[in-house]
Amino acid sequence: MNKRQLIDGILELLAQELGQMTRSAQAAYEEATHAESQAEDHHDTRGLEASYLAGAQAKRTSEIQRLIQIFKFFPLVQYKPKDFIGPGALIELEWNRHRSFYFLVPQGGGLSLPWNGKAIRLITPQAPLGEALLGRSVGNTIEVESGSILREYQIIGVS
Repeated sequence: MNKRQLIDGILELLAQELGQMTRSAQAAYEEATHAESQAEDHHDTRGLEASYLAGAQAKRTSEIQRLIQIFKFFPLVQYKPKDFIGPGALIELEWNRHRSFYFLVPQGGGLSLPWNGKAIRLITPQAPLGEALLGRSVGNTIEVESGSILREYQIIGVS
């Protein structure tokens, strides 16, 4: 799998989210500063609520911009099957006869994107699954506890 194309897909996904968030933040700012949002009495909090929303959206916009910079300069490491898993590894796991794909990244976990008919999930070393994968290799089995469920994954591939 071409990791440069995968990174380009991630950047495209982030750019779309950035555009949406920028438009939403602008709309929330306009709502917060609109004359109709000024408080009519001490119980009227429309303007205050809109300003909180605008602030949160501006913060998310900054986070997305930071992620874009991280992925623009993300070093592409090609792993071999016997290599120990680390940041930049694309990993194929099997659990309960179901195969799934994960891309281990330093930040931006939780994103998911379709890739060649498969879903690629971004995980970080701070996530329980990411932490369990660090230092492992193809053929290893890992256990990850999710709530009260213990899942056993088989590492099928790494690149």
